[in-house]
Amino acid sequence: MPKSRTRKKAQYIAPQEKSVAKVGNPTWFVPVVIGLLVVALIWIVVAYLTSFAFPIPSIGAWNLAVGFGFALVGLGMLTRWQ
Repeated sequence: MPKSRTRKKAQYIAPQEKSVAKVGNPTWFVPVVIGLLVVALIWIVVAYLTSFAFPIPSIGAWNLAVGFGFALVGLGMLTRWQ
């Protein structure tokens, strides 16, 4: 009686591990955010205490807008914090 042919089985190849994307922030991120928020707070406090004569005397009450601008940039960066 003839011998039946044997099938060649495909060699098992283990699935490759997926590279895990680095989740987190760069090292400079937190100090910059904290710095922006502290600068905003100091800017607004100094503007109020000096009746908007400082930090920049020539822009008057717009010093308040500059302080809030720093705060908005800092808070905007916080939305990207992981």
